[in-house]
Amino acid sequence: MHWTQILTDNLPLWLSGLWQTLWLVALSLLIGLTIAIPCGMLLSSRCAIWWKLPVMAFSYIFRGTPMLVQLYIFYYGIGLVIGRIPGVRELALWPLLRQAWPWVMLSFILNTAAYTAEIVRGAIETTPKGEIEAAKALGMNRRQIQWRIILPGAARRALPAYGNEIIFMLHGSAIASTATLLDITGVANTLYTRTYEPFAPFLTAAVIYLAITLCIVGIFRRIEKRLNRHL
Repeated sequence: MHWTQILTDNLPLWLSGLWQTLWLVALSLLIGLTIAIPCGMLLSSRCAIWWKLPVMAFSYIFRGTPMLVQLYIFYYGIGLVIGRIPGVRELALWPLLRQAWPWVMLSFILNTAAYTAEIVRGAIETTPKGEIEAAKALGMNRRQIQWRIILPGAARRALPAYGNEIIFMLHGSAIASTATLLDITGVANTLYTRTYEPFAPFLTAAVIYLAITLCIVGIFRRIEKRLNRHL
């Protein structure tokens, strides 16, 4: 089957896979960022080590294990175990818990939160001391320094690394197809099993991933240029 025929004859399927990938990655990144910011701030703070230990353990575990293994643990492990607990199948949430996407998203959220927390921590800790001293000289208190000096500067410094994290998450999301989700890779695999033609479906998937990646790179370059135009 010709490459263009693989694309045009199955365009609705490709669009469905594209939408599945985009909303899964976008929502995972949004929730993961919401978790990562306070975690990164805690890791960079001067509070007692006991407060940091749970976040440090979380970060080391999810950064130290493969994303695919994490997905298997949540989907094939926890997801199946929960279904065997007496009374769970009668809960109102059971129709949601029996699906694949909540477990896939949970593994994505925790993975990106762990990496992004380290990005936030590093960006905060690399704040130039001169900026903090200048803020103190102007009479700012600790809270004002945190919100007016440290965090805005950290956001600018973290942007390139976070852009890379978004791209890594996009590429890593291809493993969602192992949990029966029809994302871009899942669609390519489905068409391969239908046509026994591996080259055209997976080449199409690669082109789609590349196009999304180039869009992300372009967007982040424009944001960086806009944020740093006065520096």
